Amino acid sequence: MSGLHHVTAIAGDPIRNFGFYTRDLGLRFVKKTVNFDDPGTYHFYYGDETGRPGTILTFFPWAGVPAGRRGVGETHQTAFRVPQRSLGYWTQRFTEKGIAYEALEKRFGESVLPFTDPDGMALALVGVPGAENEPGRSNGDVPTEHAIRGFHGVTLLLDSAAKTAAVLTDVFGFKETGREGSVIRFKASGDTEGSVVDIYEAKGFLRGHQGGGSVHHIAFRAADDAEQGQMAQKLVSNHGLHPTEQRDRNYFRSIYFREPGGVLFEIATDIPGFAVDEPVATLGRDLKLPSFLEAQRKQIEGVLPSLEESAS
Repeated sequence: MSGLHHVTAIAGDPIRNFGFYTRDLGLRFVKKTVNFDDPGTYHFYYGDETGRPGTILTFFPWAGVPAGRRGVGETHQTAFRVPQRSLGYWTQRFTEKGIAYEALEKRFGESVLPFTDPDGMALALVGVPGAENEPGRSNGDVPTEHAIRGFHGVTLLLDSAAKTAAVLTDVFGFKETGREGSVIRFKASGDTEGSVVDIYEAKGFLRGHQGGGSVHHIAFRAADDAEQGQMAQKLVSNHGLHPTEQRDRNYFRSIYFREPGGVLFEIATDIPGFAVDEPVATLGRDLKLPSFLEAQRKQIEGVLPSLEESAS
């Protein structure tokens, strides 16, 4: 399988973020852990019932973080897939919940409902024919038939598409499938979760500035260490790009690099997955720490805000 593994973004208030994604959007809270490089900060993972690759949106919530500015060299929009007939349900839900959204639009023949989260992150729901047959879950409020089915894909805003396109096609196995105006569509094999990357080519736009509401990085799937190693080799030999050494993120193993347009890319292994340290039935319930931080658990728990008030 190829395509997106996860998208990681920056948020402000963790309690507000948790409430929006679990209650308003109905995603499952798959993992409650910390930023391994900044353990006084949460790292939240939202996804489907089991946290499959291609469904995972993660956040570093830093209370008081200044807002980011959208621009060139960044992920412009992150889109989820829903059944086509569910867009009416979601439009009504956004209205009732006071969630900012824009009018339905057509892109590459698909109906798209753009909206933003409380930090101003640019999101969209894409109506996908047949998505009702994909796994969905109810949070007790959003009915299963209308539930989000993981990612549709991401839109990158870049000065120039060519070199990034070469990485997508050569390293990640995407194929160019269409063009509309300044947007070029690339698709991974199979019409599944996270199979779309659109490049919006925008010469002369201001460069983006990361902050609240910005995507920090996007991660592509590698089945295992061997496939990740092959991708890394291609990056070096075919594209002159030099990824980091592998880092163990407990639920996947990662390498990172800046693609030619400036966006931070990650290659994450599908293994071992989110059930490696807690059963699927109770994913996200307890604070999970990597072994090297376990000795500091009491201190870390003392500085992290409680999510209980948001769960009520």
